Amino acid sequence: MAHGRTGGGRAVKAARPVRLGPRSVAALVLVSLVGILAFCWPLFADAGSAVTSHAGDAPWLFAALLPLLVAVVVATIADCGMDAKAVAMLGVLAAVGAALRPLGAGTAGLEPMFFLMVLSGRVLGPGFGFVLGSVTMFASALLTGGVGPWMPFQMLSMGWFTMGAGLLPAPDRLRGRAELLMLSVYGFLAAFAYGTVMNLQGWVLLQGLSSGVSFVPGAPLPENLVRFLAYVLATSLGWDLGRAVLTVVLTLTVGGTLLRALRRATRRANFEAQVTFEGPEGPSPSEAPHRTYVTYETK
Repeated sequence: MAHGRTGGGRAVKAARPVRLGPRSVAALVLVSLVGILAFCWPLFADAGSAVTSHAGDAPWLFAALLPLLVAVVVATIADCGMDAKAVAMLGVLAAVGAALRPLGAGTAGLEPMFFLMVLSGRVLGPGFGFVLGSVTMFASALLTGGVGPWMPFQMLSMGWFTMGAGLLPAPDRLRGRAELLMLSVYGFLAAFAYGTVMNLQGWVLLQGLSSGVSFVPGAPLPENLVRFLAYVLATSLGWDLGRAVLTVVLTLTVGGTLLRALRRATRRANFEAQVTFEGPEGPSPSEAPHRTYVTYETK
C-alpha cells in the first residue's frame, strides 16, 4: 500500500509502473517462448529439411503473435484492474512511436523511437511495455510501407526491448540523474541486442553462398554461431552504434522531462491507483482544519 499526504486538501498520487500478476507473467512467458522458437529453429533444422529459413514462417508467426498480444493486454488488465484510459494511452504512445521511426530510419541507424520505448517501458512496466513495443513496430510498418516477412520478428524484438526497460530495478524509488543514467546504459546495450536479434532473422536467409559469414543449414551449432558473429561484425555494428548513441543522447537531454510527462499521464489514466480518504490522526479536525489526509491504495 502506498500512502500520500498533502496539506490544504491537495493530493498528488505517486505514479507506479503496471505490475505483473500471475496471468501477465504466464502470457509474457508464452509469447516469449514462441518468439525464441521462431528466431532459433533454423539453427537446429537438418540440412535436408524442406524449410530451413524464415521465408515461409512469417505469416504463421504473425497470425500467432496478434492473439498473444491481446492475451498479454487482457491478462494485465485482469491482474491490475486498469480502466479504458490506460489502454487509450497505450494507443497514443504507439502512434507517437510509429511517427518517430521514419524521422531517422535509413540514416546510419538513427531511430529516435527507441528512446521513447525505453522511457515508456520504464513508466508502464514490462507487460504493457512489451505490448507497446510490438504495436508500435506494427503501426510504423503500416505507416512506412515496411510490411514484409521481417515484420513479426521486428514486433517481437521491439517488445522485448521495451519490456526490458520495465524490468529495470527500483521503479518506485529511483529518480533524477541516477535513473536517467541507468536508462541510458540500458538503451545503449539493448540497442545492440535488438540489432543482433534481428540479424538472426535476416542471416538465416543467406544460404548457399561461398562467403564465410553465410548460414549453413545443418551445420554444427558452434560453427554457425561463429559465422553469425562474423556476419554481425561485418554488416551491422556501425548501424547499431548509431542507434545506441542516439538513444543515449536523447535520454540524457530530454528524458527527464518526458518521464515526468509520462508519469503524470499514468496518474490521470488510473494505472492501479485507488484513492480513499481517511480522517487525521492526532489533532482533531477543529485543531487542524487546513489539513486533509489521503491514502492511496494500490493492488
